[in-house]
Amino acid sequence: MKKIIGISFLLVFVLSSMTIAQEKRIPAKGLAVYEAGGGFKPYEFTRHAIGDDDILIETMYASICHSDLHHTHQDWGTEIYPMVPGHEIVGKVVKVGKNVTKFKVGDYAGVGCMVNSCGECDYCKAGLEQYCKKVMMTYHGKDWAHGNEITQGGYSNNIVVKDRFAVLVPKNADMKKVAPLLCAGITTYSPLRQSHIKKGDNVAIAGFGGLGHMAVKYAVALGAKVTVFDITEDKRAEAAKMGAIKYVNVNNESELKGMDDSFDFILSTIPAMYNPSMYLKMTKFKGDFAIVGLPAFNNQPTFKVMDFVFCAGRNVYGSQIGGMKETQEMLDYSVTNNIYPEVEIIKANADTVTQAYKNVLAGKVKFRYVIDMSTLK
Repeated sequence: MKKIIGISFLLVFVLSSMTIAQEKRIPAKGLAVYEAGGGFKPYEFTRHAIGDDDILIETMYASICHSDLHHTHQDWGTEIYPMVPGHEIVGKVVKVGKNVTKFKVGDYAGVGCMVNSCGECDYCKAGLEQYCKKVMMTYHGKDWAHGNEITQGGYSNNIVVKDRFAVLVPKNADMKKVAPLLCAGITTYSPLRQSHIKKGDNVAIAGFGGLGHMAVKYAVALGAKVTVFDITEDKRAEAAKMGAIKYVNVNNESELKGMDDSFDFILSTIPAMYNPSMYLKMTKFKGDFAIVGLPAFNNQPTFKVMDFVFCAGRNVYGSQIGGMKETQEMLDYSVTNNIYPEVEIIKANADTVTQAYKNVLAGKVKFRYVIDMSTLK
């Protein structure tokens, strides 16, 4: 009898513990796609409990990055659905774990493309967490710290994240425009800093979209003479307004003449098929050609080996967002110097976001859609 009572007590204890653990999970709701290329629908789910080193952020704004389209369309490999995209997030801290000192309730916080890493590898120790082999993506990733549950992103009313993977947003920041800085901002700021762009440098920005227009703003702020390359006439006036000294429509061959060996630094933000060798030839001897644009796997541009041989002395490198320390630096620099993206605010409505995706795909947005998550119902 005692044995039976003991087993019963143990069973009740285990079930009670499971219930308490389940209650600690954070209810969430958002907008998700349920299949590759599908439209958005409402989605309710839960996030893992707030750990000792975590913060709970009430999402204010989340912006639409072209990478979100690539993921929802499975352009970069097999994905897991339902998927709540969004890796450009800003919101208010509403709860903190007991070990958190970086944030307090009421602070504003930003979250970008990653929410965890191993913290021990050479990349992590160098402040380059984005290259860690165990880096955890904000959405469409497996959360190895919480039973491999699938991470869900910022098109939602909240997010739980380790404090070291959130950046502190100054309270005087323009919150409606902050979210795109967490990807478009750091993705372009980082290579400009890596190549030590300075006053008087001749800089070219290839692709004048969500990333490209941020690159132009940063390069101009650093004192560079900026030329913009794009495939349409629609943005010529916008480029001049942002401080570019020249705009080149690559579909007009006459505008491309005499441009070889012209630039100290070229940044390609192009997310589609293009000719990278053309830009390599435009790079000066000892100049840098940095690539941040990521086209779909089935639409990848290629270099010819001979172009590297006959364009010797140029540095070609790829860059992926930035580490957390540099991301905080970028955000502080942007707010201090009033450098923000051009945005269009839209409601957190499934049909509205679905249409926004279609517009991005068709190149009909200038330059970033930002979703007002307070309108989510």
